[in-house]
Amino acid sequence: MKKIGILGSTGSIGTQTLEIVRSNSDLQVTALAAGSNVSLMEKQIREFKPALAVMWSEDAAEDLKSRVADLGIKVLSGMEGLLELAVLEEMEVLVTAIVGMIGIRPTIAAIEAGKTIALANKETLVTAGHIIMPLAAQKKVSILPVDSEHSAIFQSMNGENKKRVSKILLTASGGPFRGRKREELLNIRAEDALKHPNWSMGRKITVDSSTLVNKGLEVIEAKWLFGVEPEHIQVVVQPQSIIHSMVEYEDGAVMAQLGTPDMKLPIQYALFYPDRRPMEGKRIDFYELASITFERPDTDTFKGLAMAYDAIRTGGSMPTVFNAANEKAVSLFLNNEIRFLEIYDLIQGAMENHQVTDNPSVDRILEAEAEAYEYIDSHRRT
Repeated sequence: MKKIGILGSTGSIGTQTLEIVRSNSDLQVTALAAGSNVSLMEKQIREFKPALAVMWSEDAAEDLKSRVADLGIKVLSGMEGLLELAVLEEMEVLVTAIVGMIGIRPTIAAIEAGKTIALANKETLVTAGHIIMPLAAQKKVSILPVDSEHSAIFQSMNGENKKRVSKILLTASGGPFRGRKREELLNIRAEDALKHPNWSMGRKITVDSSTLVNKGLEVIEAKWLFGVEPEHIQVVVQPQSIIHSMVEYEDGAVMAQLGTPDMKLPIQYALFYPDRRPMEGKRIDFYELASITFERPDTDTFKGLAMAYDAIRTGGSMPTVFNAANEKAVSLFLNNEIRFLEIYDLIQGAMENHQVTDNPSVDRILEAEAEAYEYIDSHRRT
């Protein structure tokens, strides 16, 4: 029996992880954490019966306590609760699917406690990769990627000499606006950006896909996960989302991982690695597919990718500012407070305004995040 905890159990990755638990009787949920969705958390607790539940909001935790008082489950709140969950003795694997910087400290605590990390929280490596990866190596902890692209890279390196990697080919769908030019994006609305052609994802990550910021964040993650410098990470638009990513080796061989666009595959692979388990779902019909096409990303129109390369080349605290400014700008866009193209303007302004700190501590990372938020609050269009 493999015992798992989930940070972000009510989100897209969290709920799909629980679907996998339903299909595998040798997985047991020992702990769940979420933000403020008390109703869904109560349903999850009653179904999976974890020993511990954590709500980020204190009010939500109090509400949850009263709802599940008949179960005798321990309910905590805030960062203190997340840190207790991260080191829970009986837990073996922590799925970090929580959104935002709040995932950093629990991930560090879990690594120090020797837990395997199934990583879906982008901010952990984007902002603190220089802390996380050396610590994981020191503690001999596995960090198993849950993102479809990073899982594909991980699988394409399986059994190979990683020193012989020549290039990582990170694939992108191109998002809902692929092929459009800047003038065609002037009046884009939030509901337009949320119509991803292939994937079913959360609201923020879907917008990030439309700006190519998400692909930029994945480049930064790939640098840390696989020890490959950004000049050896090439983004390729593959609109069918069948090839999830590829690895080119020094002899010219290219290994690729293919599959239907279903996040449950990389989640399940991380939970059972190095084993593979049967999983229901659609399979690729190559006769029906007929062709797979490739394109160069349009970084003049969709500036998020180029900005990410700038951030990682600058290094230090700059990736934190890139991530934080985007997070704030996307929130404003989803609330119809700014236009689509202003997302790029706010990110660029925050990056230009930032004084870089080399090798930032976790506290400095959080300060840089707050500074980016403050910059956008004071400079956004009114």
